[in-house]
Amino acid sequence: MRAPRSLQWRLSLWLGMGIALLWLATALVTIRNLRHELDIVFDSALEETAQRILPLAVLDIIGREDEGVTSQKIATLRTHDEYFTYVVRDDKGNVLLRSHGADDANFPPYSGMGFVNSPTHRIYFDAALQGTVTIAVAEPLAHRRAVGNQTFFGLMLAFGPLVVLSLLGVWLIVRVSMAPVRAFRTGIEQRGGGDLTPLPAVELPSEIEPVAEALNNLLDRLRRVLEAERSFTASSAHELRTPVAAALAQTQRLISESTDPSTLERATQIETALRRLARLSEKLMHLARAEGGRLQVEQAADIAPVLRMVTKEMAKDAADRIELCLPLGPVLSRIDPDAFAILSRNLIENALKHGAHDDAIHVGLSEEGVLVVTNAGSAVTPETLARLTRPFERGDTRASGSGLGLAIAKAIASGVGGALTLTSPLPGQTGGFEAKFDPSPDDFRKGVFS
Repeated sequence: MRAPRSLQWRLSLWLGMGIALLWLATALVTIRNLRHELDIVFDSALEETAQRILPLAVLDIIGREDEGVTSQKIATLRTHDEYFTYVVRDDKGNVLLRSHGADDANFPPYSGMGFVNSPTHRIYFDAALQGTVTIAVAEPLAHRRAVGNQTFFGLMLAFGPLVVLSLLGVWLIVRVSMAPVRAFRTGIEQRGGGDLTPLPAVELPSEIEPVAEALNNLLDRLRRVLEAERSFTASSAHELRTPVAAALAQTQRLISESTDPSTLERATQIETALRRLARLSEKLMHLARAEGGRLQVEQAADIAPVLRMVTKEMAKDAADRIELCLPLGPVLSRIDPDAFAILSRNLIENALKHGAHDDAIHVGLSEEGVLVVTNAGSAVTPETLARLTRPFERGDTRASGSGLGLAIAKAIASGVGGALTLTSPLPGQTGGFEAKFDPSPDDFRKGVFS
């Protein structure tokens, strides 16, 4: 038998089994003692019956002595179950008197006053007139066993509901006692990847409190480390913007004023490098924002206009290569609109840069908040797909880029409890690439998307 993994069920199972075994042991001891007491009561009844009948039998026999002693059977008034039978004999073993239904074969010869057992009966012997008249009163052993069994089953019928109620009570008590532990577990399960706030540890058992305290301490240390890293990344990227912008402005002025072809060429190369550095700093700030949490808002809002605005802005530089498909109704979501804009912008930008330049890219948003961006192009190997969402990882492409777009999109997707899935080639085709942001069904039901 494999023990359940749940602590609640383990406690309920073992406590329940212990109570059931205790009840059973109590019942067996009670039955044993009850059988002993019943034997005493039945033996007393045998002895009392003999002592009541023997004097009456002696008087009856003495009254018949003038006419000769003969065997006489006492007639019954009505049919009934006869548990006690008796036989009265003289000192020579002749039967003087017997009860209705008494069988002489069940009564062994008189061997002295007291109790004896035959294979089928419990017998009590007594004597009168100096042993010349004896009486044997017998009770079937089967009768005693039947009474004991009836008592046992009656006791089991009485104990049965008590055992069931005890087991139910144990389960309820354990369940109520484990409620704080279940709440603590639920709090852990419902945490998103970016939520490092302390877990509530209210009324936890003393055995669990150290675990909760250690976990909250770990979360606090992890939060401070991550905040330091993100702060450094965001601050560095932000501080780079001003000098890069100034250097870019000076470079553009140099280009406009330069007449030397060699200087003009070098200045153009510097401008390109500075623009790349500016884009990289912007991507780093986006990555810090994506990994910094706070990607959800309290009240759900329609994200379809956000996607429409992003695609409209990007279509100006993409020669209208973007085909947008939106549902007729609103797409309500608790994802931060700015975070969704960053996610969709990076996915669309990735498709524009690395897809086939002669084909359009398709952007679709479903009513459940699923964003799908597809583009034509060469198929990407599974090994490359597996590492594309890592920071600064790029596939086999000559297109410009920092290798952070898909990493930013994955960080935002994970931060809201969703997933970013990359597929290549497209189903039923030999090429193409698909990036799909899909909120998980569990998080959708919990209210991440509504």
